[in-house]
Amino acid sequence: MKKISPSCDALVVGAGPAGLATSRELSRRGVSHVVLERGDQVGQTWAHLYDSLVLHTAKRLSALPGLAFPPGTPLFPTRVDFLAYLHRYAETFRVPVETRVEVAHLHRADGMWTARTTRGAEIKARAVVVATGIVSNPYVPEIPQRCLFRGRVLHSVDYRRPDSFIGRRVLVVGAGNSAGEISVELNRAGADVTVAVRTGASVVPRTIAGIPIQYLALVLASLPRTAQRATATMMTRISALVGGLAMPPRRPPASCPKLPLIGFHLVDALRAGTIRLKGGLTEFTTTGVRFADDSEEPFDEVVLATGYNAAVGMLRDLVHLDECRFGRRRNQVVSVDQPNLYFVGHNYDIRGALFNIGRDGRLAAARIRSTLCERSRTSTGTPRRLNERRWESSRRTTAGPAAAPSGCRTA
Repeated sequence: MKKISPSCDALVVGAGPAGLATSRELSRRGVSHVVLERGDQVGQTWAHLYDSLVLHTAKRLSALPGLAFPPGTPLFPTRVDFLAYLHRYAETFRVPVETRVEVAHLHRADGMWTARTTRGAEIKARAVVVATGIVSNPYVPEIPQRCLFRGRVLHSVDYRRPDSFIGRRVLVVGAGNSAGEISVELNRAGADVTVAVRTGASVVPRTIAGIPIQYLALVLASLPRTAQRATATMMTRISALVGGLAMPPRRPPASCPKLPLIGFHLVDALRAGTIRLKGGLTEFTTTGVRFADDSEEPFDEVVLATGYNAAVGMLRDLVHLDECRFGRRRNQVVSVDQPNLYFVGHNYDIRGALFNIGRDGRLAAARIRSTLCERSRTSTGTPRRLNERRWESSRRTTAGPAAAPSGCRTA
């Protein structure tokens, strides 16, 4: 691993879509920074999600700032398409990323942030952008008697392909898009699949007359929350008419945004009877699980498609979490607990996480640059240009590759 400069203007933690988009926006504004990625490549998470994953959002609204998907990309890109796009994005904008560098702890003192890595190195920065997303922090519910179960239990983040499940009795727990897609894939491959849904699901089509549902979501997002819920309820009722009676129960209103189940693939399988539907489970048994209706069924495998929480463990007790388990924020990206701390990739709603990442990366970069310019005013009140500060910084820093912005170079 290259030696990282001990200080820079901004530090971005994570080189997934959020980190890459933020880096591009920081570079556009002349802010020296480095991106730290714990994996061995950009888009590390996307490299290890299940093989058959396809984006639920259209390519035009899933592209990051400044770069469209290449010609020939399907309307809904595959995981492989998106991973290739992330690598192309990093190369196009010469993102100053350091891989295999995991931030273990962030703390703040004397107006500077310090990131300590798992290898003991320290990097200081005036501002920090947490772009770690959620997938590295899967939520695994505490289900009684799990230790008694003789079969295999895994979270959906560890699922790759259906080969090892063929001919097995599989319970998929959850009502999100991962649960729906994994259930259908396992069923088509020859597994005996049951889906356990505790609180219900809202189901919407992926397209309407060939137009991605996400385009409608952009309009809905501008409406009050009550209007959004009313529209979602109407869409779910229409979906029930299309899908027949074998629909998951409708999800009750919640304070945290919940993404709908997009597409009728699971509904079609439930209607055909090839996948069974059960309510919530209460405990494991030695051979399977017991459900809330007190029925008991045997299973060989249990897949927990139970979602994720924000990956903010490196901040420890420096921030408080909101009711949705994300760092408390104002203006979409600004921490309310700590100065010069920003979150990108932590806004999930019906518009799609990737669409929000583009917006939030721009917001965070603009605020960081504004704060740096304010701090760099001279005693006469005249703003100093950022390139002047970078020139002075470069005099104190060993020169590195041309691709890395000055002031935060590697050697």
